[in-house]
Order: sequence, then structure tokens, then C-alpha cells
Amino acid sequence: MALHFDKSEYDHRLARLTEKMQAEKLDALLLFAQESMYWLTGYDTFGYCFFQTLVVKADGTMTLLTRSADLRQARHTSIIDKVAVWVDRVNADPTLDLKNLLSDMDLLGARIGIEYDTHGMTGRVARLIDNQLTTFGHIVDASYLVSRLRLVKSPAELAHATRAAELADDALDAGLPLIKAGGSEAEILAAMQGAVLAGGGDYPANEFVIGSGRDALLCRYKSGRRTLDETDQLTLEWAGVSAHYHSAMMRTVLIGEPTHRHRELHKACLGAILAIEEVLRPGHTFGDVFDTHAQFLDERGLSRHRLNACGYSLGARFSPSWMEHQMFHYGNPQEILPDMTLFVHMIIMDSESGTAMCLGQTYQTTADAPRPLSRHGLDLILR
Repeated sequence: MALHFDKSEYDHRLARLTEKMQAEKLDALLLFAQESMYWLTGYDTFGYCFFQTLVVKADGTMTLLTRSADLRQARHTSIIDKVAVWVDRVNADPTLDLKNLLSDMDLLGARIGIEYDTHGMTGRVARLIDNQLTTFGHIVDASYLVSRLRLVKSPAELAHATRAAELADDALDAGLPLIKAGGSEAEILAAMQGAVLAGGGDYPANEFVIGSGRDALLCRYKSGRRTLDETDQLTLEWAGVSAHYHSAMMRTVLIGEPTHRHRELHKACLGAILAIEEVLRPGHTFGDVFDTHAQFLDERGLSRHRLNACGYSLGARFSPSWMEHQMFHYGNPQEILPDMTLFVHMIIMDSESGTAMCLGQTYQTTADAPRPLSRHGLDLILR
């Protein structure tokens, strides 16, 4: 089997999950998030674009319901023993197959948790499931049960996060020589993604963000490339990826002579990150991190130029996003614990002057001060 962890690691994860299920009085859990299935069993696929679910009972037994195309995928990449296949056909309703499977697993009338808040669950599927199971058992929204278990990383997971950070650093090293007047965004992007793949890494769960000129003020990938001017700004957000574990970075790189506004905004970004490092440790919450970011930038008159979040937890994720559920936003009570991998970003977009400045890196939390996973510093990059 193509597993990235020892069997004992998966056994420990299953034990943690069933213990949590029993505490919440769940007889079974239907996993629809691909990262949940991957974390629990090693199952590695993009087949979640179709209907599939992993049924986990409180006694630890598991059955995957999927399409024929993923039967061998599951057997080759996971520890799952039992795989049931629903058949592609006109007017197929795989939720009926699911209800029959649950009946065979003696779950009629059971308390069943479901991961609703995931890209592996479409609105249509949710409606079909509710239609089939509302009278079958007691249905509970358990969208964040596995997600919360995944927040604290094991030593083996941290090894992949560290390798991912090395690949992210390699990507920046590959792109920097190409960032210059007359440089091509296409070549920069190809070099950065190529460095991750050449280093044995994976495709990221979402596209790298690249934009120059006015496009440097965008926080998302978009189609289209341009050539850098003599004086320009280039915003990059990318991640190294190892066994689907992500370590993200973000920079705005300046070509030519930087403006006073660029220097001013970089100073604010750096100051905010350094302030956050003081609260990115046990005894504080994700909400505290956001408050630190907001207060620091607002005191400098940047409230209308900042975002309403300043980072999030990272881990093993699948398309369309490498962001995990827990984010640094207002009021988030999630406690910061040792051995989390957290991406902190400062994104300042001054549309009035057309000035962008972004700065971000991934940290591993400890019992005290957080450890940056990148070997690169946070100084302003000038080309």
C-alpha cells in the first residue's frame, strides 16, 4: 500500500476519533471531507468530486462507499478493508445505496454524524441524504469533529510540514532570479511550481497566487499573465506540499525603486507579525491573534486596507483550498496549542494609491514561542 505513515499512526488516529464519537454519543460518522478520509486511513484520491463517503462506526469498523473508478485507489492507498461500490447509471441516487449500507451495518435508528461543511458535499447530495436518512436515524451535523482532531499535528505530520516549508523556500529561491524588469509572470510561476514538484512535493490544494501591477492587489489566482515593468510590484502566495501537508508563504516583491508607501506598509506588516508572534502560543486563542493584527494595523490608519482574517491552520488538504476550517478572525475561541501548523499573513491592499504589501509565513507552535518553518526572513524584497 502507498501509505505515508506507519499503521500505528492510523490506529492512534482511529482511537482518538472513536473516543470522541463515544463522548458525543455518535453511533456512526459519515465522512465526506477528503482530508478526513486521508487523515484517518491514507485514502488518496480526487474522486470526492463524485459521491463517496466513509462510514465509521463507534466500534472502529469502517466501510467506504464509492464509485468503481476509486475501488483500486482505496485498496492501494489506504488501510480500508471494506469497499462498497455504487453503480453509475441514469437517475442514480447513491444515497439510497448508502441507506441500504447503513442498514446492513445495523445502524437503523442510530445517532449518525455527517460532515456537511466540506467541498465533498454538494447541496444536491445534502438534500438527497436528508431525504433518505431523516426517518432512518437521528442525524447530527458533525462537520468539525475530525477537523478539530487534525489541528494538533503528530511528530510524523510535523516532519511533512517541515519538508513542505523547505519546498516553499526552494520555490521562492527558484522564482527570485526571474523577478526583474521584463520578467515573465508565466516563467516565475513555472519555476516556483516546478521547484516543488522537482523536490518530490505535490500539487497544492489551490493555485499559487501571482499578480503584478494593479493585479498585485488581488488575493486570489486569476487567469492571464503579464511582463514586469521597470518599476513594479509582484504579489505571490504559494505553498510547499509534502504528502498533501502544506506550508504557505506570501510576499510582495518590488521591482525598481520602492515608493514611500511600500516601505510604510511593509513596516506595518512586519510589526504586526512580530506582535502576533507574542500571542501565537498557548494561553491565547485564534481570536486573540486576529485582535492583535487588527489593533496594530488600525492604530496606523490601515483599517480600510486590511482583511477580516489574518491566517489559518494548515495541514493535509485537497482542492479547492489549502485553508483549514480554523481561521484567525474576530471572536474565534479556538485555543492555540503546541504542535499546530499555522499560517500568519498580513495583507494590505491600498486601492486608493494602487499599493500592495503582503507578508506571510507558516509557524509550528510550541509550549512557548512559535517556530517559523521558513529559512527566509521577513525583510522587504527588492529586485
